[in-house]
Amino acid sequence: MLDDLIVAYTKERDEAVAHTVRAAAARVPGFAARLAAAGIDPASVRGAADLARLPVLGKDQLLTAQRADAPFGGVVAPDAPLRKVFCSPGPLYEPQLAGPDPWRWGEAMRAVGVGPGDRVLNCFSYHLSPAGAMMEEAALALGATVIPAGVGNADLQVQVAADLGATAYAGLPSYLKALSDKAAERGLPWSIRRALVTGEPLPESLRATLRLGTPTVLQSYGTAEAGLCGYETEPGSGLAVAQGIWVEVCDLDTGAPRADDGIGQIVVTVLRSELGLIRFGTGDLSAWTVGPDGSLRLAGILGRIGDAVKVRGLFLHPRQAAAALAGVAGLAGYRFVVGRVEHQDTLRCEVAAAAGADAVALAAEVRARIRSALRLQAEVVPVPAIPEGPGLVDEREWK
Repeated sequence: MLDDLIVAYTKERDEAVAHTVRAAAARVPGFAARLAAAGIDPASVRGAADLARLPVLGKDQLLTAQRADAPFGGVVAPDAPLRKVFCSPGPLYEPQLAGPDPWRWGEAMRAVGVGPGDRVLNCFSYHLSPAGAMMEEAALALGATVIPAGVGNADLQVQVAADLGATAYAGLPSYLKALSDKAAERGLPWSIRRALVTGEPLPESLRATLRLGTPTVLQSYGTAEAGLCGYETEPGSGLAVAQGIWVEVCDLDTGAPRADDGIGQIVVTVLRSELGLIRFGTGDLSAWTVGPDGSLRLAGILGRIGDAVKVRGLFLHPRQAAAALAGVAGLAGYRFVVGRVEHQDTLRCEVAAAAGADAVALAAEVRARIRSALRLQAEVVPVPAIPEGPGLVDEREWK
């Protein structure tokens, strides 16, 4: 049954994929160059299967391309009308294309039940990261009102939510718990009945806790580059594949699309001709499964390729950490440790001082570098020596 669903899904996308490939090849220089390097004539592409020979474009490759051909690495049509430009850690620049709900998150919000009359407390960042704008555009497209709460200042956010009667939430699941706990602590009313969460795993234990105050809590998945990729329609249902995009689960060695339930990298193609984001490797792992309604679903996020980890909704890569801390005077070594306490991520940076260095001043400098370069808050702990092993350790258990 599963292989039949995968074949049917691919055929459904054939016409849109072929049209996008031919149009993007004519408009987007970087994509035309990728096709030429793979020996693919865009006129010969009649469906999704014809792109199997096109190598997957990884995030690191996109970052390299952007540095060589600023600002977008040749993946955006020169004549594309852009509304905003965002910056994710890397730095990696992501454009907001023209049109309502350009990242298509409205589909996931509709599944949660958001519509006219809702007031959405949007607790994603509005600062450089596209997440806040993604959710805002989706909610506005559905006729809802947006409260642009952003990240942090829980005391003010729960007061605003109570005063304005917020009915829906968009943000990290861990932060939804932090807000509901803060409201209870202050004795404030809690009117949020629907929540669309993303950016980190949603263990069933956390979902059960959240549903005590917010009856509908559904998980979604997407990337800063491609927008919405999948979303739950009910708890534990797997991720329904979003419209406006073609999703593959690809073999980790060959890059070929899988037609079974094996784990592979999520590879996406955005079906817009002004954005040559075609066969883009997200770095996230998943597998195909069958949903409760018999439809094709993604089996959630099952890990990541490489060394990067997501902390409080932002990626942290060892390479970025090394760049942020390069040249810190008196730093003999460091190690980042990611943990999880009360359903919230913790980040600790252990630092070893060189002989004669001031450990207190060193810790303050490292803390400032992490905040400015990585956009993360970390506890900086001086230690006598750094243990052998990787410089980024993930100790979280998702239960």
